[in-house]
Amino acid sequence: MAESFVLNTGARIPSVGLGTWQIQPAAVGDVLYAAVKAGYRHIDCAAAYRNEKEVGLALKKLFEDGVVKREELFITSKLWSGNHAPEDVPEAIGTTLEDLQLDYVDLYLIHGPIRIKKGTTMSPENLLPTDIPATWGAMETLYDSGKARAIGVSNFSCKKLEDLFAVARVPPAVNQVECHPVWQQDKLRKLCQSRGVHLSAFSPLGSPGSPGVNGPSVLSNPIVTSVAEKLQKTPAQVALRWGVQMGQSVLPKSANEARIKENIDIFGWSIPEDLMAKFSEIKQVRLLRAEFAVHPQSGYNSVEDLWDGEI
Repeated sequence: MAESFVLNTGARIPSVGLGTWQIQPAAVGDVLYAAVKAGYRHIDCAAAYRNEKEVGLALKKLFEDGVVKREELFITSKLWSGNHAPEDVPEAIGTTLEDLQLDYVDLYLIHGPIRIKKGTTMSPENLLPTDIPATWGAMETLYDSGKARAIGVSNFSCKKLEDLFAVARVPPAVNQVECHPVWQQDKLRKLCQSRGVHLSAFSPLGSPGSPGVNGPSVLSNPIVTSVAEKLQKTPAQVALRWGVQMGQSVLPKSANEARIKENIDIFGWSIPEDLMAKFSEIKQVRLLRAEFAVHPQSGYNSVEDLWDGEI
């Protein structure tokens, strides 16, 4: 079963990555070191997570200790909403590369179709309408320069992805979105497959306990738990394995060493077809709705607007 997927650039993206959102700066170094030792080769970062400096120190130590080589890792980062102006994009990746102590990232994403004034926080008075074509043009320049070996987007609906395809010279390689058995993204997955865009799943376990995440639990969903029982796996392993079998990379976050190991132990077994079919019976609910972006200044007057009806 796929331990990696091929992007439209020809590069391989490992199918399980370590998510670093909400891992405290003081803890992220040890977590990352343990994850790479456990076999992770894909690390998902972002300027917005405020821990890239500490990730960079851990990467440096991993390289110096000979645990792994730079070319064996797939490292993603993301352009923050305050840096959408084309002239701010090179500066943003420059800061990320300096913090991560790297010459390039394997993937650089627009963190979301939400823009704020430069140097401000995500609050209503700071929201601005996006200009994705202009921002994407600057992303394409980064791709040309080699500082980002692939470029893509995050939190883009089908419509926003189609709008981007209409103007893109370099097509996006990845769309990283919320995806798990309770929000399966069927329509978006089909579009991505038809367009050669890899779907990458953040919150593949439903992100329990995260701010802004409300709704049914993925890990205690009766279908997930019954499949786990039948296969003698944990609900988390089943949710992650489901994602990989659906063709997406999954980015579980954990700061617990035992769970870090458990989350990558999803190869060498599979969910049989009859049990995979049961996942289609799960009631679908988007857990991360991003209501904070709904405001006349952002150009989104409702949650439906933001997600183009995909809620």
